[in-house]
Amino acid sequence: MSSDSRQGPALSSRRKFLGGLLNLAASAACGYAAAATGSAGSRERGSSVISVRAHGARGDGIRDDTSSIQAAINALPAAGGTVIVPAGAYLIDPTRSVRLRSRMHLSLATGAKLLTMPNAAPRAYVLLAEQAQEVEISGGRIVGDRDSHLGTTGEWGHGIRIRGCSGVTVRDIHISRCWGDGISAGGIVLAKSGPSRAGRDYLFENVVCAGNRRQGLTLGSSQRVRVRDCTFSDTGGALPGAGIDIEPDTGVATDVVIEGCLVRDNRGPGVSLYKRATGVTIRKCIIERNRGDGILAVTAVDCVFIDNIIRNNVLKGILLRTASRNVRVTRNRLSGNDRGRGGRQQVRVADDSLAIRIEADNVIE
Repeated sequence: MSSDSRQGPALSSRRKFLGGLLNLAASAACGYAAAATGSAGSRERGSSVISVRAHGARGDGIRDDTSSIQAAINALPAAGGTVIVPAGAYLIDPTRSVRLRSRMHLSLATGAKLLTMPNAAPRAYVLLAEQAQEVEISGGRIVGDRDSHLGTTGEWGHGIRIRGCSGVTVRDIHISRCWGDGISAGGIVLAKSGPSRAGRDYLFENVVCAGNRRQGLTLGSSQRVRVRDCTFSDTGGALPGAGIDIEPDTGVATDVVIEGCLVRDNRGPGVSLYKRATGVTIRKCIIERNRGDGILAVTAVDCVFIDNIIRNNVLKGILLRTASRNVRVTRNRLSGNDRGRGGRQQVRVADDSLAIRIEADNVIE
């Protein structure tokens, strides 16, 4: 189904919806509250403001505006500033990408759309932030080329790609129909076959990722990530098809909090912690109607799943396997999961997982 027809309620309505359903408890249990608190600081940048129209961007949906938007970004002084994208439809060539720089805010108006030019590249990004600091992206929409892609291979046609950055905020934006992920954020490998440099201090807030082909959000090697009040829905077409997939190729993803999110109708798991994920807290989320598990944890370490509603997923509500350890599952409400087996197993812990605490305060219906 097209993402334009599956946008869901307005963000403010969704917050009220989540708040009404998730008023299960006032605070996290002692010893786990610290992992789920804290907020990203404001991003630092200069006071300069530049409109992309001043550098020739037309926003008519016909001409390629990639170079004009890049020229506006490049025109910022060393102290940085804000680049304004007024309402309009801006064609972007993702094989070149709009490359963001340090100490900048890309501010899209409510009626601004970045439209991906059809291409056959297996790897291409509309917006790219690489080894940048203090970056903010807000507003508007990114629409991928999934419905007009010219190739059949690859799974890395992302709306936003963040690599090895420090201090990045993405907020109040709608990203749909990408050939790969809505957003892919993580570290960067600086030398061939060498270790990665983790991304640090990433905040995703009031983001909607809908109808993307591989993932709504991928998190790679990273530290201190916050995902708040977001929607990840209708992902599918390339494996694993998750709403959120925490899966570093190298390094680890640690100190990650996913809070107040709606994760639904994805072809794979709702949220996947696939190896190298430590210190992940999932709290006050609604995870429903996914074709895989609600939460799939593979070799997850030191994690907490608390105060979530997990319902009507085709596979398990929560599955912990492959040497997951020190995971606490508490104050969740689970119902209607494991539909392929008649709902017989809402939570499953594999024999090779250790120190798993399934508390008696979970409600299983």
